[in-house]
Amino acid sequence: MTERKLTREDIKKQRQQKQKKKKSPFKLWLKRIVLTIVFIGVLGFLGGAGLFAYYVSSAPELDEELLKFPVSSEFYDVNGELFATIGQESRKYVKFEDIPDDMVAAILATEDVRFFDHFGMDLWRLGGSVIANFRDGFGSQGASTITQQVVKNSFLSNDKKLKRKAQEAWLAIQLERQYSKEEIFEMYFNKILMSGRIYGFGQASEYFYGKPLNELELDQMATLAGMPQSPNPYNPFKYPDRAEKRRNVVLGLMVQHKKITQAQADEAKKLKVADRVLPEDERKPATITNYPAFLDVVLSELESNGDKDALAEGVKVYTTLDPNAQKTVESIMNNDANFMTEKIQSGVAVIDTRTGEIRAIGGGRNYGIEVSFGYNYAYDLVTRAPGSTMKPLIDYAPAIEYLKWSTGETLVDEPMKYTGTNQTITNWDNKYAGTMTARQALYTSRNIPAVKTLQAVGTDKAKNFVSRLGIDVDYVVESDAIGGGRINISPIQMAGAYAAFGNNGVYTTPHSITKIVYRDGSTSTDYKPKEIIAMSDYTAYMVTDMLRDVVGNKPNASGTAANVPGLDIAGKTGTTNYSADEFSKYNFPSLAVPDSWFAGYTTNYSIAVWSGYEQRSDAITTWDERRLPQTLFKSIMSQLSSSIETPRFTQPSSVVSATVEVGTSPLKLASEFTPDNLRMTELFVKGTEPQEVSDTFEQIELDAPFNLQAIYNDLANVVDLTWEHQAPGASEEDFDPNAVPISFEVTMSIDGAAPTTISVSGANYATIPAIEIGHDYVFTVTAISDDIRSEPASVSLSIEGLPEVPDEEDWDNIEPEEPTEPIEPEEPTEPDTGTEDNNNGQVTPPTEPEEEDGDTGEE
Repeated sequence: MTERKLTREDIKKQRQQKQKKKKSPFKLWLKRIVLTIVFIGVLGFLGGAGLFAYYVSSAPELDEELLKFPVSSEFYDVNGELFATIGQESRKYVKFEDIPDDMVAAILATEDVRFFDHFGMDLWRLGGSVIANFRDGFGSQGASTITQQVVKNSFLSNDKKLKRKAQEAWLAIQLERQYSKEEIFEMYFNKILMSGRIYGFGQASEYFYGKPLNELELDQMATLAGMPQSPNPYNPFKYPDRAEKRRNVVLGLMVQHKKITQAQADEAKKLKVADRVLPEDERKPATITNYPAFLDVVLSELESNGDKDALAEGVKVYTTLDPNAQKTVESIMNNDANFMTEKIQSGVAVIDTRTGEIRAIGGGRNYGIEVSFGYNYAYDLVTRAPGSTMKPLIDYAPAIEYLKWSTGETLVDEPMKYTGTNQTITNWDNKYAGTMTARQALYTSRNIPAVKTLQAVGTDKAKNFVSRLGIDVDYVVESDAIGGGRINISPIQMAGAYAAFGNNGVYTTPHSITKIVYRDGSTSTDYKPKEIIAMSDYTAYMVTDMLRDVVGNKPNASGTAANVPGLDIAGKTGTTNYSADEFSKYNFPSLAVPDSWFAGYTTNYSIAVWSGYEQRSDAITTWDERRLPQTLFKSIMSQLSSSIETPRFTQPSSVVSATVEVGTSPLKLASEFTPDNLRMTELFVKGTEPQEVSDTFEQIELDAPFNLQAIYNDLANVVDLTWEHQAPGASEEDFDPNAVPISFEVTMSIDGAAPTTISVSGANYATIPAIEIGHDYVFTVTAISDDIRSEPASVSLSIEGLPEVPDEEDWDNIEPEEPTEPIEPEEPTEPDTGTEDNNNGQVTPPTEPEEEDGDTGEE
């Protein structure tokens, strides 16, 4: 059968069918993907709706009492005893109609500008928050309206979990359905935490300004409106500069949202926040607790952990407070007899060395008695440099950790400048001490060796090291080596960092809270920080051993005033300096300094103390003021340790000791001939201790003194001794007269009696007084160096009495003597080769050397 020829139409149809076959898989998969997405979306919506319904089913009921008033929160000490309750007693309820319009406008512009338009949730704001959370992670930015804040502060915990957010949204919608906008704003206005124990804008107005809301001016209202976002950091009493910046932001938002004009904002910005609050002497003292300084730290910690609103929920806060330790600190800080001037201030932090738990806080003199929740010098002092208390943290500990330095590492205290500058580094005494060990450089607090140590470690490694001790800084500069650079830390941070040395290198962030129990019984577990291995145990112990010498009895040790007899204590002093411009501007005396520190620890407690004046223009000018941190430390540590056992620091197996010769580089073991003043027993990381013995010093033999002469002075009735001596190596070209210190021991014997020592000195002469006529004397001189003694040189001297002169009346009875025969002169004899005593104290050396030993009296 003849096959039919394909027409042009047939070919076109075949081509179309092939194209359909090619496209059908793509269309099929596209259709499947679309259907899958729709299906997942439906499932997600149904699941989300179901989950939302499940979450809101367990949401609490709205309670008007809880909505309007804060619920008291309770604070417990380390023994579980209640020591403070705050909330209900500090409230002043203000009706909406009594709130000034500018106050309402400031709050709305700052917190929720569309408050009167939304239904409890701001969808525009929510959309921006969703984008931010996708970009930066869930919980990075909230979209809470004033309504949602009222709900959260009244019924819900402060976490950012999905369940809480769902309940918050549901309750906010229900709140909007049951109450008017004015009533909801009134709830927020009266319940929001403003600072410390202050709730509500009405109470805050009285507390910070001493007057009701209707008497406030625009700048003051804006200051209050900016506080709820971060109540303690924006406290105008403590941080007026921060509060002022925040106030200006609020004024800018008010202009942006057309609540005020630009001219009004500019006029308000001209006013200083510090000048607009109550003067310090008019502020009300605290009455809620005996421990206001500690409670202040607890409240700050709540806020820094994102739980600033928890206090309005009626929580139970379990703290680390040791009431006995706190009472001890307060009794010392509130006793004016412990302070040498009326205005000098101090901040004290007492921390458990092992756990990092804060046991007591000294916020300042009479803290909470004269001023309620004032500037807490233990917590808030983060603007003052730490001085030499930084040296163990940023210099010597990193050198041991990274470079495995020993405590005997050789350093030279000599003139030097900071790298790339003409700024000369000086010591406190404006002197340079030369070669020394790292231990000596630290306990005498020399600056140049500290800077050299940081240079050896490197600033990057130093930064990394201190970051593990809770000290965060962008970068480290050379002046940080002596605590005068970019790093500023508080006494609490300082005590926490030093505690790691006493805890075998383990660091725990200082904290005042262990847990929070909410009204529903759930417990927050976020308040016990994790332990961090900040350094090796050998680093911790070797630094500790060096810091023991700071408070010990070695010459020039800087912290002896802090020593507590019987306690194994390690610590470090620190002072800061004024610039040349400040000395000129304020006409300070040469010894003036702005800050003085002491940080020290035992196995039980780590304590850091700062002292100085509120204003930098007031200077520490006396040594008693400089030593104030040491004396306060001693008083506190001795009282805290009096009734408990304090174990000594234990040397780990990773550390070994060796007696080395100071000045050798690399270090070598001291030989039996190394002088005592150059022998030091130092610590080494196991495996790095020196094996080679120094040969710098060898066995020396001391020649006897020679040319010893004894001359009697009958007018002064004394004997003058002089002699000569040739030191070892004197004939060599590189002879160093100071290499071998030599002394001379002088003894005297009278009429054959046992000799007595007259003197020991480095001089080659001696004068013996009170010589008696008619006696025979023997004087000896012996050269000595350490335990080595030369043969003695001796000289005899007979002091004969004059003949008695007869009385004139007896002259006639004296018989003349018979003349004697003349004595024939003796034949000359050969000179004796031995030493001849010619009875006038002159020792004559032999005229010819003896053959057997060849000793001519010279080397």
